[in-house]
Amino acid sequence: MWDESPIFRQLLGMCPTLAVTTTSVNGLSMGLATSFVLVCSSTIISFIRKLIPNQVRIASYIVVIATFVTVADLFLKGNFPDISKALGPFVPLIVVNCIILGRAEAYASKHAPLPAFVDAVGMGTGFTIGLVVLGTIREILGSGTLFGFLSFEPWVIMILPGGAFITLGLLIGLMNALKERTTAKKSAPACEVK
Repeated sequence: MWDESPIFRQLLGMCPTLAVTTTSVNGLSMGLATSFVLVCSSTIISFIRKLIPNQVRIASYIVVIATFVTVADLFLKGNFPDISKALGPFVPLIVVNCIILGRAEAYASKHAPLPAFVDAVGMGTGFTIGLVVLGTIREILGSGTLFGFLSFEPWVIMILPGGAFITLGLLIGLMNALKERTTAKKSAPACEVK
């Protein structure tokens, strides 16, 4: 979730990351929908990996993924219509999200179901955390609220696309600085005590 964070380290799934994270709730909802699709599709693809001919593997993955995206989309529309409307076309676009297709191709198609399931849970959790962090910062600074509560004078730029780029850039910079600091500490020679 840290070293291979889909958003902050691999820079995957940028379209929904930048588009729907105007609030914490939107980030959480998109993260959970994506995680559901990722976990279910990776597990199924891992189960049927030996049955899929190499020539049609990507098309087969998309059919499996689209099935779970349809379930997630209909669930949101039926139970949470306001959230479904706020997420707009980005839930159906989960079908072609590079995180899901990438994990299907790189991991689920080459591993047993349990490791594929665990990998998908980790990637989905990392993606959800990234969306919630980005959505929380943008909501606090752009709307002056947090999950609908809080009182703060908003910065309008933060709810606009530019605010998404600024916030994402700062968070990626922070992640890189923390990674560099951790790496430097690990590689520093130990002092000898006489």
